[in-house]
Amino acid sequence: MHGHDPRTATAAPGQARRADDVLDMQRAARMGGSALLLRWLAGRTGAAVLLANRSGAPAAPPPQPLGRAEHDLVLHGIREASARGLRSVTLDEQDLTCVVLPLDGPPGVRAPFLAAVVARPIPPGLLLLLADAASGLSLCWQLERTRQQQRRLRDADARIREAVVHLLMNGQVATARLVAGALRPALPDVMRIYVIEGPHTIRRAVADTWAKAVDGAWVVPCPVYANHLVVLAPADCGTHAAMAVEPVWPRSVAETCCIGVSDPVPLRDTATGYAQAFHALAAARHSAERRASFAGHPDLALTIGPAAEAWAAVFLAPLRAYHARRPQDPDSAELLATAASWLSFSSKATTHLKIHRNTLAARLTLVQRLMGLDLERLPDQAALALALRVIGAGIRSGPEHRTSDAGGRAPSLDGLLALPHVVMWAQRQFRPVRAPGVPASIAQTLTTWLRLDGRIVPTAAALSVSASAVRKRLERSEALLQRSLLRSPSAVHDQWLAQRALDLAERSAAPPAASSATTAGT
Repeated sequence: MHGHDPRTATAAPGQARRADDVLDMQRAARMGGSALLLRWLAGRTGAAVLLANRSGAPAAPPPQPLGRAEHDLVLHGIREASARGLRSVTLDEQDLTCVVLPLDGPPGVRAPFLAAVVARPIPPGLLLLLADAASGLSLCWQLERTRQQQRRLRDADARIREAVVHLLMNGQVATARLVAGALRPALPDVMRIYVIEGPHTIRRAVADTWAKAVDGAWVVPCPVYANHLVVLAPADCGTHAAMAVEPVWPRSVAETCCIGVSDPVPLRDTATGYAQAFHALAAARHSAERRASFAGHPDLALTIGPAAEAWAAVFLAPLRAYHARRPQDPDSAELLATAASWLSFSSKATTHLKIHRNTLAARLTLVQRLMGLDLERLPDQAALALALRVIGAGIRSGPEHRTSDAGGRAPSLDGLLALPHVVMWAQRQFRPVRAPGVPASIAQTLTTWLRLDGRIVPTAAALSVSASAVRKRLERSEALLQRSLLRSPSAVHDQWLAQRALDLAERSAAPPAASSATTAGT
């Protein structure tokens, strides 16, 4: 073994060749970084080359795998260079020669080593060539390390932002604010939510546009849909229209993306705002402008009023009273969150909650058993969805409100849906599909689909049409209602409840004699 510094070697013949080699190395570094430069070096020298850290493990994939003898020789050389602080080490063993040179790195950072193993005798000029390559590889490695750190920071930032949105969607506002405190900007107190649907290639353009145009906007990849971006933008509620400043979109975004926009919502209602933006997105898909704002309809829970809370409290009592037997089992809060996520996102709740599909299935089975529900049926889904929305809305009854009937019992769901103002709400829900000029088959298909638990094939059979015809009619219903029906979050639960309210109203309005005759005939 002998130590030397080839960087101080006397210039040898072949200066022109060396200049060409340096130019080739610079070109390889520009085009492919350290990986291409190592491949060029291996081809130029015929040596087995690699970048390795102090343990001998590759710091980057080598152009070709090393044999056991070559790897042991490299490890020996790295240990010698590290222990003795040498600028280069050359080891001869049997018919192999190993040259090890440390790369230059920033202060306090352990840079890897350039190692080359070649059969003896070593080619003339190899040491000088390796020294030149080490200089270029040092710059490449530092640049790649910086870019890798930047990617990690961006990924960590994106994951934290996604976690904040996840917490907000589950109503955990205080925890979300705590986590978001380490990031900028601060979460807006009142915001509009944008859901932007488009190809992955334009995501960066969307994010950059928001960052430049709107102070305080949060741009987060959707935790459920891979082709969606979610934007939380401050809403200026001091103006009469409560408009947020929306950027002027680049042509690539305007022509390839669909954008749904929510009403201004407080931070605690992030889930509601997201659902609104998602419904607006369904309308945007059918719009020439490819953009739509949420067409406001009164929320059913707020339409019913304080009486809804008394019903929801009784309805959810078995679930809220549940206590897990084992520490690893879900408690009532987790079961409530799981049910809410599944009702909103269906099978994609696994992505939203970051749980396995078997875990989701087991939790839903427990929810069904505790509450005596069949979540394959749309009526039970709709009742549970409404109850969860009621407790999420935080409806509170004051002393002037009655939340039970004269017997002190909580009202039934049918009792709530039969209230006159709820029936008026239901009529508004169906008005767009029953408007003059709209084919009667649209409303007929929608109501049949709702009565058959939102299943396409049974609906097609009941109407004697194809499944694709049913789907097209439901898509037309989406455009008319400006609500998503076929993709989650879906308005299917509200539409079923509206249909139920109308059925109850029609039944109560039927003449007694006709009603008795009908019953007898049945």
